[in-house]
Amino acid sequence: MALILNLETATTNCSVCLSLNGEMVSIKENNTPSYSHAEQLHVFIKESMDESGYEMSDLDAVAVSMGPGSYTGLRIGVSAAKGLCFALDIPLISIATLKSLAGQLDVTKGDSIVSVLDARRMEVYSAVFDADLNQIRNTQAEIVDLESFQDYLSKSKIHFIGSGAEKIKQTLPNVNAEFYMDAVPSAKEMAKLTYEKYKKFEFEDVAYFEPYYLKDFLTTSTKKQ
Repeated sequence: MALILNLETATTNCSVCLSLNGEMVSIKENNTPSYSHAEQLHVFIKESMDESGYEMSDLDAVAVSMGPGSYTGLRIGVSAAKGLCFALDIPLISIATLKSLAGQLDVTKGDSIVSVLDARRMEVYSAVFDADLNQIRNTQAEIVDLESFQDYLSKSKIHFIGSGAEKIKQTLPNVNAEFYMDAVPSAKEMAKLTYEKYKKFEFEDVAYFEPYYLKDFLTTSTKKQ
């Protein structure tokens, strides 16, 4: 049995999900632009545990969304996760934020999913996955322009999901794309991913683990007409 507490604080959504063997037991979340994670996270943890009937001592691991995302949000989530792991002497699991976001979609074989989070100006954090959630392009911080994602748009249907999808839609007029602009990362999509890592003993070093901030941005050059 694996009872895992999943924490997602990388974006505006403060989300806590308790899962048992990869299935959601309880969830508490609130998506607000105010980034009130410092006030909400520990309340949501307590409420999730109380509703489930489990005690904190029953937990087998704590999982946290590792980023990229909001610097402050990531620090709050990781600090809470590490504190619980130290106090309870249980493992820490990390999940890539963009992978769990991609997990919200069920797409046709051969299609691709691009998880994309808004950064600032025309900048985004993005990663590309196939229909089975295998990552097929590394996570990048990049500036959106007319050449962005063209290698994928020319080959298959692309599903852009996340807060950065609006920038993509405005910049890349392409009939071979679908956009899910209101989607935000949630702890409920972490449940199956964390259970798989738990079974494989893929744990982080609690003392030294740090969020994945991905601060550097890559520029691309537009081809001359």
